[in-house]
Amino acid sequence: MDEMRAAILSNRFNAIVEEASTTLYRTAKTTFVKVVQDYQCAMATLDGEMFAYPLQSGVTSIIGAPLQKTLSMFRQEEWQEGDCVITNDPFSTEGLLTHIMDITLIRPIFVEGRLIAFGWAFVHATDVGGAVPGSISPHFTEVFQEGLRVRPMKLYRAGVLNEDIRDIYLDNSRIPEEMWGDLKAMLGSLVGMERRMVQLCRRYGQDAVRAGMDDVLSFAEEKARSVIKGIPDGVYRFPDYLEGIEDGEFSLINCEMTVEGDEVTFDFRGTDPQIPAAYNLTSGSRTHSQLVQAMVSYVLTVEPTTPRNTGILRPIKTRTPKGTILNAEFPAAGGARVASNNRVFDTIIGCLDQAVPGGIGAAGAGMLGIIVVGQPDRRTGHNRVNVVNPICGGGGGRNGRDGVDATDVRYGTLKNIPAEFIEVETFLRIRSYRLVPDSQGAGKWRGGAAISIEFENTGPRATITVRGLNRFHFRPWGVDGGQAGCLTEVLANPGTDRERSIGKITVHVMETGDVLRITSSAGGGFGDPLARDAASVMADMRGGLLTAEEASNSYGIVTDEDGRLDEAATAALRMRRSREGKPSQGFVWGAERDAQDRLWPPSLRASLAEEALKEHPRRRHLLVSRVCEEVRRSGQPVKPEILTELLGRYRNDSYRH
Repeated sequence: MDEMRAAILSNRFNAIVEEASTTLYRTAKTTFVKVVQDYQCAMATLDGEMFAYPLQSGVTSIIGAPLQKTLSMFRQEEWQEGDCVITNDPFSTEGLLTHIMDITLIRPIFVEGRLIAFGWAFVHATDVGGAVPGSISPHFTEVFQEGLRVRPMKLYRAGVLNEDIRDIYLDNSRIPEEMWGDLKAMLGSLVGMERRMVQLCRRYGQDAVRAGMDDVLSFAEEKARSVIKGIPDGVYRFPDYLEGIEDGEFSLINCEMTVEGDEVTFDFRGTDPQIPAAYNLTSGSRTHSQLVQAMVSYVLTVEPTTPRNTGILRPIKTRTPKGTILNAEFPAAGGARVASNNRVFDTIIGCLDQAVPGGIGAAGAGMLGIIVVGQPDRRTGHNRVNVVNPICGGGGGRNGRDGVDATDVRYGTLKNIPAEFIEVETFLRIRSYRLVPDSQGAGKWRGGAAISIEFENTGPRATITVRGLNRFHFRPWGVDGGQAGCLTEVLANPGTDRERSIGKITVHVMETGDVLRITSSAGGGFGDPLARDAASVMADMRGGLLTAEEASNSYGIVTDEDGRLDEAATAALRMRRSREGKPSQGFVWGAERDAQDRLWPPSLRASLAEEALKEHPRRRHLLVSRVCEEVRRSGQPVKPEILTELLGRYRNDSYRH
């Protein structure tokens, strides 16, 4: 590796993709791309390794998306200048995109007739057809319900548009004009990449630029290996639960992290089989960026000068059995796969907390609710689909920093949609959008506060879908005495005689005058709350994030009648509480998860998942569901002999029907 060349060309490559990324979102049509910024573009080698990925705009969390399977469908000698492949199929591409709403384009980059690289781009299409506006509902059981799915094919051949292929997409969308606008924005970004690469090759020469691609990948790999080498060798395990559609439905996400020298392996054996809901992720046979995002983020945190490219993934291995919720097979629904991504992220953070001396952080809110409304357009009267807002809740407290209020670190790139946009483009009126007091997990470094949005439908009937909501039952966990964060809540018509809790939203209809309030979960705390700086507690009180009662209960803070800190009384109260009991060590799950683990020891719950994977695919989830339902009814903690008996009963009897 030529280090000087790597440094120079890394900056050049980054400038190209940053410009292309800016072009895409500034020319896009839909709110979800041009405001929220759920899109991205990058450049890849002929072998499909992304060597340049943007950082300043768009989704920054899928560095190293797997292009290899898709590129293998086309012989290299068949590519022509001006070609462009389009797809939205997770299955045939082995997870290049992970749900069918992520329409993806791949365009070859030629310099003086020579193919030297590929440009890649995706947008989250606001609507690709399907049973509901926005195409996603968590209760869908098959991908067919989610809309149109098309395997890779050439949208352009030698610069000539195939209108038939384009119209397949547009004819199946509720908003074809907006979809075509987003596709043209992607095309503009890809053309811009090629233009800049031609200029770069003219300056440095094609051979030097091609060698530079390999250099920057190797440079990122070296950085990643140096970070991993700093983690003590060992095996670290962490289980967590994804909450299903119905109450009491929990899918185990099981992670075992093995660190050996400068390599790390994440083994997800013991994770539950794919489920008849839209939470499934298709990740293929390679290390998938969405599975190991937490590890990539750790590398970039420790070594922030690491180039953003696939080289980071080279020393990171995964074992993800096919047929699990993390490597689902056709025809699994996956529109709301963001929920399972969240839980994988949490399990890796949990492993790193055990491996890295002192730990790194508590769980963030662990959910991402993308609110979508289907309603007639107030100007034309035609049906329209709009994204209202992403809502994700506060981040976990970290070793040395508080969690970020209202924003989990995993979703810091998704932008807020101003209320004015929503009220102009829809009939919804935003009644409040605020942080929630006393919601954050207390700790020496507290969790980030929850966020609540409340809106009223002032127009005709509206259909609301929200994907990715979770943490209604199991709280975001704390670390080393830090408390768990609050739970998610959804209320229809709050404060009226028609108020009702509706839990996870699949499809919710709002009549004129109806109100909906969605309150996120909040991040867990890190460290003993009694060790928190009193001035920081007082600042939260002055800011309205913490009541005096909660400050006393969780932090041992005493104030006088004027709301000022009583230092002597605070010191005495904290001393007394410290003598009464030491803070919890390790993870603080919350009462709900503690009860689950007493009923189902995690190791036995993982054994159930592994046994279920031995069954026919149609039987797997049913076996898990029936065994878990029997355990819930009995209320008796599971022991090995009980699990063996239940497996035998439901394998031999129930599946005959």
